[in-house]
Amino acid sequence: MPDLNPVQGNDLPSSSALLRSTIIAAAVALVLLVTVVLPAEYGIDPTRIGRVLGLTEMGEIKMSLAKEAATADSTEAAASAAVVNTVAASGPETVPGPVAPLSAAGPATTPTAGTSPAGLSSHVTEIVLAPNEGKEIKLVMRKDARVTYSWLSSGGVVNYDTHADAPGISYHGYAKGTGKQSDDGVLVAAFDGAHGWFWRNRGRETVTVTLRTNGDYQELKRM
Repeated sequence: MPDLNPVQGNDLPSSSALLRSTIIAAAVALVLLVTVVLPAEYGIDPTRIGRVLGLTEMGEIKMSLAKEAATADSTEAAASAAVVNTVAASGPETVPGPVAPLSAAGPATTPTAGTSPAGLSSHVTEIVLAPNEGKEIKLVMRKDARVTYSWLSSGGVVNYDTHADAPGISYHGYAKGTGKQSDDGVLVAAFDGAHGWFWRNRGRETVTVTLRTNGDYQELKRM
């Protein structure tokens, strides 16, 4: 049977029409890449449209979490290697890490500070953390000295790392956690040096951490 509706040559799109459609599709894809994909996935927002749509903040959070996870993995790997080396050498446990050594920074803000009847130090310290901000408090302690502590965050949860350092020992870990609102216990100094806490606020709101310390330490410092 003959084709009742033959396709005419002039019904097919011309080369110029195909080229124009390809250019339009590529332009739309480029616009979506710049205004949606880059801000939402990588926090890159050259047009500022992603920030208006709330996509840039989402991308920045993704990149921050990825960077924090990579840092945690590398720190754990370094810690494991250092522990193996320490056991083999039968020396003190030392774990290299990124924590800065004790400096001559000024004392932390301490709304309440004093000395107990037994000659022990006591402080109540408040630390304000803006979104994505981290701060550190260290106590100068002698080996085997003991400090009773407790801390509580208001306004949101925090990530924390309880650790120490001294000349020749860049990092010695006691405990760490993510998404915590409080912690308490007794900190026993493993060696003469600076022992304390690092907190980071990964939330979107400002957080206040209140630290209470009481025990055998010579000084409280903000690092």
